[in-house]
Amino acid sequence: MRIISGEKRGMNILGPKGVEVTRPITDRIKESVFNVLQKYGPFAGSYAADIFSGTGSMGLESLSRGAQHVTFVENDPGAIEILKTNIEKGGWKNRSKIVKANAFKVGAAYLDGPKFDFAFVDPPYALSRETSEVSQLGSLLALLAQQISDTGVVIARTEVEVQLLKRYGRLVLVDRRDWGSMAINFLELEKPGETSV
Repeated sequence: MRIISGEKRGMNILGPKGVEVTRPITDRIKESVFNVLQKYGPFAGSYAADIFSGTGSMGLESLSRGAQHVTFVENDPGAIEILKTNIEKGGWKNRSKIVKANAFKVGAAYLDGPKFDFAFVDPPYALSRETSEVSQLGSLLALLAQQISDTGVVIARTEVEVQLLKRYGRLVLVDRRDWGSMAINFLELEKPGETSV
């Protein structure tokens, strides 16, 4: 794994020691996701959250592309240690925060300060197959609707067979891209006067 663009382009990212803990996204798919995100505005100066971050591939990419700050939410101590090393390697300690917590309970761990412009959500597949409003994933997405900015976007990775609902609270599914065995779902806040699909 590596950083594919920005100030640290080409920097190798330390990966997971066990695939049962994290599922790193390939460079090719990561590049495709960030290409789609260009229509949501620049990363420069943005605030991002990498939820179920593992070793931090999406958040680190955001930092390299100029994000002002990234919050990483992860519960696995081993992944956090690798994540800390990756952050220090990139020189991003002052522009990042690691929150050790169950992401289903805290979401992007938003407390004070600017809300998030980009929130990457990559829960374990086994815990994201149920997508109803009251499921763990559904409740997390509804929580994120309160933690992103008015123009923010949530990027949720699931298995390709998994279908999200059209909305979770004020969060509305606006796009979906399938790559191999995975799907990347893009959700935005419903705009005032907008009707659900």
